[in-house]
Amino acid sequence: MEWLFITIGIILLITGLIGCIAPVLPGPPISYGALLVLQLMDPAPFTSDFMVKWALIVIAVTVLDYVVPIYGTKYFGGTKKGVWGSAVGLVLGIVFFPPFGIIIGPFIGAVVGEMIEGKELNAAFRSGFGSFIGFLTGTIMKLAVSVIITYHFIATLA
Repeated sequence: MEWLFITIGIILLITGLIGCIAPVLPGPPISYGALLVLQLMDPAPFTSDFMVKWALIVIAVTVLDYVVPIYGTKYFGGTKKGVWGSAVGLVLGIVFFPPFGIIIGPFIGAVVGEMIEGKELNAAFRSGFGSFIGFLTGTIMKLAVSVIITYHFIATLA
């Protein structure tokens, strides 16, 4: 039975790592699923504290992945309309242009919001660039968490 848990866990880890890059899949929660599957083994390899800690980290990174592009817009000089544009662009991008809408939507939304604010095109693009940097930061965070989860999975089997 252990081989079944290990096989399912490996599939979840690979899918989770892909999900960190492909915006359609929630990478860290899927990777965390691999740890949950290992917990079904007898004896359970992880403590309850370990599992709760990683669940909280996965939740935090998943939430931050949606928030960081908005803060990136603000950090690169975006106004309230640029930040709102980034947020609206994120939602519209996810709904109407998956999977790439999560990348393009906040960028376009920030640029449009800044143009409505009356900023010149260069300043508007700077805010859009901030949104893109925020997206990259979120991707790196997700990858880091999923790679660490993969390490714990493999270390448990060794």
